[in-house]
Amino acid sequence: MKAVVIRTFGDPEGLEVIDMPVPVPAPGQVRIATEAIGVGGVDAVIRRGTLAAYGFRAGHVLGSEVAGEVTAVGEGVDASWIGRRVWAFTGLSGGYAEQAVASVDDVLPLPHGLTGTDAVALGGSGVVAHFALERARLVPGETVLVRGAAGSIGITAVQLAARNGAGSVAVTTSSAERGARLEELGATHVLNRSGEGDGDAPAGFDVVIDVVGGPRLPLFLDRLNSNGRYVAVGVVGGQPPADFGMRLMDAFRRSLSFATFSSDTVPGPDRQAVRSSQFADAALGNLRTVVHEVLPLEQAASAHRKMDAGEVFGRVVLVP
Repeated sequence: MKAVVIRTFGDPEGLEVIDMPVPVPAPGQVRIATEAIGVGGVDAVIRRGTLAAYGFRAGHVLGSEVAGEVTAVGEGVDASWIGRRVWAFTGLSGGYAEQAVASVDDVLPLPHGLTGTDAVALGGSGVVAHFALERARLVPGETVLVRGAAGSIGITAVQLAARNGAGSVAVTTSSAERGARLEELGATHVLNRSGEGDGDAPAGFDVVIDVVGGPRLPLFLDRLNSNGRYVAVGVVGGQPPADFGMRLMDAFRRSLSFATFSSDTVPGPDRQAVRSSQFADAALGNLRTVVHEVLPLEQAASAHRKMDAGEVFGRVVLVP
């Protein structure tokens, strides 16, 4: 089968399409013939070598979520899974391939009316958006800023914040066109990447959901209201300055909070319950997914170049 591996870390040109054996599902796993493969921000972070300390090595197969048909099951897995169309979380590897394996605990049947491309645009990101807002303890009427809202996590966070009664939902993005699209999804104020550009936007925010990180993170800490909560869910813009915590200490009397959030810390059954509910909402049109482009698996490097260039609104999806 064909798969995409990291031959060298760094630029997208380090990705390579190779032939490799079809994986055999281990006990508790299923094998899936992929029809859609999500390309996420974490894939780009791994490819760049940013997470080298976590043990990623050359030859790593990227990809964490796929949709497709179950073709085989491992020991201990009900054979009735075979032939079912599913979404699956494959961990932090193995998704960029014609066949992928996943723990049966990380597999969900696709509801009628939800395509594989829509499933991988929502499956991983929707859970992050949901629990990040829960971690931020958002209550109706509060002001929210979603930093880096043009990706799939941000797009879902905007919709959920609006649906949960936020008093206003500001976003940062790179263009007026993207801002207009985010307004259609529930954003009330559009800011540029520096957090400026809308004179009517709130001066401060009760909640910030940050997908970007990077050197400008301290500027957005400064935008928190007293008792404000900042939740970082990604570092697609790189690591923040090592001393960014000094901003919190300098504002000690305002009782600000900063948290990181990874869905890895949420119990599996809780993740799956939220994901199942979101899939049902998306199938009914009550939660929108945004697929920027569908590309052949062999063009994974092109997908990463588009992400690095900031061209992607929503999610790029690969198909075998």
